Amino acid sequence: MGEKKAYECHKCGRRVEIDADERGVPECCGALMTLVDRLPACGLSSTAEHSRSFEDEEPCDDGRGGNL
Repeated sequence: MGEKKAYECHKCGRRVEIDADERGVPECCGALMTLVDRLPACGLSSTAEHSRSFEDEEPCDDGRGGNL
């Protein structure tokens, strides 16, 4: 099975996949669809929500509670 490229319509959200070797960009809702970047299947997110998932602790105090 060959590589695929995914495209998404920014108006209606429809997604299509085409073979990577096909030329041209599909159209939907009267406009060209945009190429969707794929994330690595085995990669981990580096955002704050996922960086300490193995530790059992509360979130940091950002000072909005008034108890400084």
